[in-house]
Amino acid sequence: MSSPYTGSTSAGPPSGPSTQEIQVQGNVTAPFPQEQPAYPQEQPYDDYSGDRGTPMTAEGRPDVEGTTVGQLLGEVSKDLSTLMRQELELAKAELTAEAKKAGQGAGMFGAAGFAGYMVLIFLSLALMWGLANVMDVGWAGLIVAAIWAVIGAVAFVMGRKKFQQLHPKPERTVDTLQQVPGALKPH
Repeated sequence: MSSPYTGSTSAGPPSGPSTQEIQVQGNVTAPFPQEQPAYPQEQPYDDYSGDRGTPMTAEGRPDVEGTTVGQLLGEVSKDLSTLMRQELELAKAELTAEAKKAGQGAGMFGAAGFAGYMVLIFLSLALMWGLANVMDVGWAGLIVAAIWAVIGAVAFVMGRKKFQQLHPKPERTVDTLQQVPGALKPH
């Protein structure tokens, strides 16, 4: 099995003569492999920066003497690409978690809406049967239906007004995106 860090290191136990003998119950000895790191590092990361192993100076800055501008730009573009890829993965993970929470919340709102609907049905039936004590059942049902028609009409008018105030174009985002090309130009 190859390691994603070094390209060819096996993750299994080390092979070869790197064993020591250990004493097991009594004076019997058995070979026991020495512990080695699963992913040995070829070079310590303390004295190098980036994947390409740019040497570091004593002050902690990359030693770029003898490195071409093209190589430096290549390393910078690779680092930026890696950073963007990692940021996208982070955003995707955060959005997935938030979408799951939103889905659960929407399910709870749906259940609450259905329960409210059932309450309204039974309250309407109770009102109808209560009015049936003073008048005919048909007229009581008609009065309850008229009350719900008025409530529905008011809700429709208010909803239509809210939709007319809606602006589907994200104006602030469009404004900031129009400023990006100017920010990239040297001044």
